[in-house]
Order: sequence, then C-alpha cells, then structure tokens
Amino acid sequence: MSPLACPIAATGYAPLSGAETRTAFDPAGAALSGAEWARFAASWDDLRPDGFMADGGRYRLRRHAVYAAAPGGPLVRGPHQPHFQARAYNQLNGGIERWFEPVAPETGEGPALTALLAGARGVFEELAPGAAWHVEVHQFRIEARPDEAGRPTPEGMHADGVDYVMVMMVGRENVEGGVTGIQIDGRQEASFTLSSPCDAVLLDDRRVMHGVTPIHPLDPARPGHRDVLVLTFARR
Repeated sequence: MSPLACPIAATGYAPLSGAETRTAFDPAGAALSGAEWARFAASWDDLRPDGFMADGGRYRLRRHAVYAAAPGGPLVRGPHQPHFQARAYNQLNGGIERWFEPVAPETGEGPALTALLAGARGVFEELAPGAAWHVEVHQFRIEARPDEAGRPTPEGMHADGVDYVMVMMVGRENVEGGVTGIQIDGRQEASFTLSSPCDAVLLDDRRVMHGVTPIHPLDPARPGHRDVLVLTFARR
C-alpha cells in the first residue's frame, strides 16, 4: 500500500504539504506548478454566489461538476446535475437539490484538475479496489468581510455522506483562521491549517468528521478570501 493510502487505512486521514501533493499527483511538474497552476488558481476568480445558504450568508461562491468511472475505466464528466446531501449529513443546507454553476470546461478538462482527480482516485482505489465511482468536484471561495465572517463549514463538524474526500488549498488572501479539525468517534483527533497552495488532506468520510473554523480579514480595510478544491468519491 502506498505512503498516502497507509495512513488513511490506519487513522482515516492523511494531511499533505503542498510539496507532498505535487510530488504524489504531479511528479513531472507539468500540472500543479507554473503557468498551468496559475490558470487553474485564477479560475476561482470566476465563481458564482451560493444561493442556498440557509443561514442567509453571502460569503460563499462556488462551482460544481460530476464525473463517473467504471472499474478500470476513465473518469468521464457527466451531464450537469444538482448536488444533494441528506439532512443527516448537512442539517443546515441538506435535504434539497442544490444547483450550482458548472465548473468551466477549460478547468474541468485542464491538466491540474485531471492530475488531481487521477491522483486521488489512485489512492482511494487502493482502499476500495475495483470500485465504480461517482465523483463530485467543488470549487469554493469563502469570503471574509469586516461585517461578516466567512464560514468554510457552516454546517459545523460533519461528514459528507460519501466514501472518500480530498480537500486542497488553492489560495488564501488577507485572512486569519480557517483551522481544519478532525474528529473520530466524537474525539478531537487533529487540527491543522491548510495555508499554502496544494496543502491538502485526504479523508475516509465513513470514519472521520471534519470542519473548519471561520475566517476573518487580517486587514479590515480589505476583503479576504479562502479558496479550496473539494473532491468527493462515492462508490456506486
């Protein structure tokens, strides 16, 4: 079992530095650095407001896409469809179909996301050999203003209702906070901050819960934001 799959099998999670993510998922250095990474990160500047925030918040922007793969087959993007979570997993916004703007084609088909999807799939298939996958891609920007904190996980400590999750930092600008917490069986297991591009954590969603503390602007005269990519893998 690989160095990434082993800790997930043992503890339910594996945090990665940006350097470790790039080494594992982009060993040739062609997708997660340089101009390709710059184009990928810039796509977060074109997200759209989340109109389904039951707390009335105006702080979350996002885009969404769905992929599928048969065992041994390629990951193929599917028709645009809603995101759904049962209320058991998301008491704030769950229980309804939520339609978000789609991930732009050039982002969804680009080298960076292609490398990340393939890399995450490779790790998770070590833990679930022969799986057929339903994969969801979420681009999130959480904004922080002097009059409104940004809440990366407004639903609190939670599971996503899938099998495996990868959360990766894309960028932070003028914010403090945003500490990731991991719980197992109701006990705080770990806390760390995804602070640099490509810092990530891989999770067994059936075994651990995760959450992120609110963010606030460091300089209240300027807006701040936290950009992350979330990939969820559910066995079909």
